[in-house]
Amino acid sequence: MGRGKIEIKRIENSTNRQVTFSKRRNGIIKKAREISVLCESQVSVVIFSNSGKLSDYCSSNTSLPKILERYQLNCGKKLWDAKHENLSAQIDRIKKENDNMQIELRHLKGEDLNSLNPKELIPIEEALTNGLTSVQDKQMDYLKMLKKNERLLEEENKRLTYILHHQQLAMEGNMRELDLGHQHEDREHATQMPMAFTVQPFQPNLQGNK
Repeated sequence: MGRGKIEIKRIENSTNRQVTFSKRRNGIIKKAREISVLCESQVSVVIFSNSGKLSDYCSSNTSLPKILERYQLNCGKKLWDAKHENLSAQIDRIKKENDNMQIELRHLKGEDLNSLNPKELIPIEEALTNGLTSVQDKQMDYLKMLKKNERLLEEENKRLTYILHHQQLAMEGNMRELDLGHQHEDREHATQMPMAFTVQPFQPNLQGNK
């Protein structure tokens, strides 16, 4: 019994719709890969889901931009609108400016000068002179800053030396006062000593002489 014909219409159930999309997408990419290998053909497939997710495949012997370019040449249809053309023109302009800047940088480094005439060397010389002047000015500013910092450090060192000297003098004065106080206390202690502890003069034994 043959398989009945399936009506092609939108699947209303979102789950079933997603499952069918995944199966059919994988099947299409598999068939594209097979025809590319078996028939040595150039194949590219681009699929977007309803959520905007991209799935693509391209033969190993080509690329998607090359296939789009061949399609445009063979069909005579322009795939890029004015916005894309403007963007492409801006990219080309930026690339050209970058190439020119690379050439100017090599010239400023003294490279590839043989192709330049004397008139073209003048702006390069002026740019180098201005750059040298700017570097020298920056160096002078740096040296001035160093000298200023050195002067500030010297002043700070003098101030700290002055403070330390006076602290030493004050400490020495306190030590002298402390020593004088101890000497004064010793003298007072000696004058107040009891008579029992005073030294008696030596007297001979008078009874022994009788």
